[in-house]
Amino acid sequence: MQPRNRLTPREIEVAALVWEGMTNREIGQSIGTTEQVVKNYLRVIFDKLGVWSRLELALYIANHGGESWRVQVAAEGVGESRPGPAEIEKVAVGH
Repeated sequence: MQPRNRLTPREIEVAALVWEGMTNREIGQSIGTTEQVVKNYLRVIFDKLGVWSRLELALYIANHGGESWRVQVAAEGVGESRPGPAEIEKVAVGH
């Protein structure tokens, strides 16, 4: 199992927003929670992906499909079941 597959949809969303350059406060406002909750998400994400900082997280995402993280968040929505690779490919290609 890839480390990314261990993340929940919300964790993927938070990670993608970090990659886009948003601050914890901005992420909290975007997803409707507090800055402290975002920090908690980041600690869990760091542990699951084996990174130590926001910079390492952003580099991890950039090296593991970057844009596809946003597509996956948009495709599945938070709290819904994850689509399979074929479904993600359809969204990415526009079919």
